[in-house]
Amino acid sequence: MNIKELLSELLQFSKEREWFEFKENWFEPIALGEYVSALSNAAVLVGKEFAYFVWGIVLY
Repeated sequence: MNIKELLSELLQFSKEREWFEFKENWFEPIALGEYVSALSNAAVLVGKEFAYFVWGIVLY
């Protein structure tokens, strides 16, 4: 699956899930590591192979 297909798939959800997040403009170096860890742990708990943290996406 390429990046366009992946983003299209993620955007089909009505809201973010515990295994993926969209951020418009956020960067906090220390918090980022904790966030990525939490996303990856959540992905495992719900049976997903990957977790995603996507920058540059605005959802209204």
